[in-house]
Amino acid sequence: MQSVVDYFSSLWDQALPIWYSGGWAMPPIAIIAFAMFGMGAHIWLNLRYAGFMQTPESRWRAWLSAPDQGRGPVGHLIKSAMASPNLEAAAQAFGEVRGEQTGAFERDLRVMKICVSAAPLVGLLGTVTGMLATFDALANGSGGEKTMGMIAAGISEALITTETGLVIALPGLFFQYFLSRQFDRYKAYLAHLETVCSLELYRRSGNQAAA
Repeated sequence: MQSVVDYFSSLWDQALPIWYSGGWAMPPIAIIAFAMFGMGAHIWLNLRYAGFMQTPESRWRAWLSAPDQGRGPVGHLIKSAMASPNLEAAAQAFGEVRGEQTGAFERDLRVMKICVSAAPLVGLLGTVTGMLATFDALANGSGGEKTMGMIAAGISEALITTETGLVIALPGLFFQYFLSRQFDRYKAYLAHLETVCSLELYRRSGNQAAA
């Protein structure tokens, strides 16, 4: 355990000088990273809470004939839909779920997409300011170690901010794509569930009319 602590402590000591060399752009990039991955974790947890990943079709089809046995958000939705007096009321129950959940998911995914785009742009802006500092040192420096130090600091700022922005954006891009695919699966799941529930309600109303 102590070796693991020592390893991360050494890694932290190595990372801090690099962080400071990145200049002013590093804190905004860090804020973007925390916002992006925090939003992604929030979306993922909400998708997990929706229950569609843990509720296969074979299970929720059994709940159609016994809605009181339903469990979780999917079971609650089936219970509300199957207790509806007509197809319009069942469609309204599914519409309320879409209005409450899908709109929030779409908003959060848009925010995450903005963060993915912003990270490399902020890094590029840090690159520009770092190159300007380098050129200023070349133009106004009198030579010697002080000038070389200013040039090295400008180049470090230019390169580190670009690298950090890309390192943040690339995994964020794949994470955002993965969550978008999961959200599409959830919408398809809701549409299929609504269709099956509507057909079951229609069958029941037909049997009652025949009786």
